[in-house]
Amino acid sequence: MNTAVLTAERAEFTAPAPAPRVSSDDAAMIREAARLTRDLNSPNAAIFWGDLLASAVLGYGALALAIVAGPWWLTVAASIVAILALYRAGSFIHELTHLKPNAVAGFRTGWNLLLGVPLLVPSFLYEGVHNLHHARTRYGTADDPEYLPLALMKPATLLVFLGVSAIAPIVLLLRFGVIAPLSFVIPGFRRLVVERYSALSINPAFRRKAPEGAVARDWLVWESLASVWAIALLTMVATGVIPLRSFAILLIVASGVAVLNQVRTLVAHLWENDGDPISVTAQYLDTVNVPPPGLLPALWAPVGLRYHALHHLLPGVPYHALGEAHRRLAAGLPSTSAYHVANHAGLSGLVVRLVGGSVRASR
Repeated sequence: MNTAVLTAERAEFTAPAPAPRVSSDDAAMIREAARLTRDLNSPNAAIFWGDLLASAVLGYGALALAIVAGPWWLTVAASIVAILALYRAGSFIHELTHLKPNAVAGFRTGWNLLLGVPLLVPSFLYEGVHNLHHARTRYGTADDPEYLPLALMKPATLLVFLGVSAIAPIVLLLRFGVIAPLSFVIPGFRRLVVERYSALSINPAFRRKAPEGAVARDWLVWESLASVWAIALLTMVATGVIPLRSFAILLIVASGVAVLNQVRTLVAHLWENDGDPISVTAQYLDTVNVPPPGLLPALWAPVGLRYHALHHLLPGVPYHALGEAHRRLAAGLPSTSAYHVANHAGLSGLVVRLVGGSVRASR
């Protein structure tokens, strides 16, 4: 949902006009990348389902263990496993936005039932939003729902950016358990909720358009289910059916998932664009790959998110094929290609670069 506390600084990030043109360099890199990976565009349903189900079972099993465990160390260890596994399972929401209808039969419904509703992040919060971030004419501008020039903003903004994610589970409980039911019976309020509180975006200036037709009906189904679950959960806690300790562990794990995702978001881009439309190559260079040999990115950038720059270059390649696509491009593109520049060693260097840019910008 919108990070409203960043509105003041975001107001300086004004929308410019003309759209960028694709340069010859852009076209050459895109053409060669597409040629080298044209056989990698089909999602493997067995991998999608197997990965999702294994991650969900491990995550929920670890969460249950954390709740019933006696020793504190076992609760902590199980909670960490739950955070990592549920974060991986939840990250499939990104793949959903790029999957063609029925490319993996039933996957969208399954993901919503397994993760979207229980974690109060149904896929409609991201679908129809994330695709705007990939529009070449929107990327990095004020019309991009998933972009803020964080490297050009005050360091305190980075702390707020992370801090907001820590309270995300409480915000989502309010969004679906209180605000959604009220919005169903208050028309004017409903419009506000749709525009400002129905998107997993980081740009507080973003306003979402009301859904129409089949999309609106689908949205209503998943929002209603999430609302019923949120109300049921709050009721069970209030009546003592769910002990406060168990509820607290649930909130901590959900908060951990949100914070981990926000940390990953902090280094998904360099966040150095000042709001002007930029070329495809510049968009690629503002985005980050963290390829092997590093092992930790598999935990904090799962489901292909460690190849985020490559994904922006070839958004149609499913997550399980990005590793092979990277190997082909790294070997097949000349050393002078911009492709190699977007590859980074790990999390720490990216954080240092981001914080350093923010400090310099604030002087």
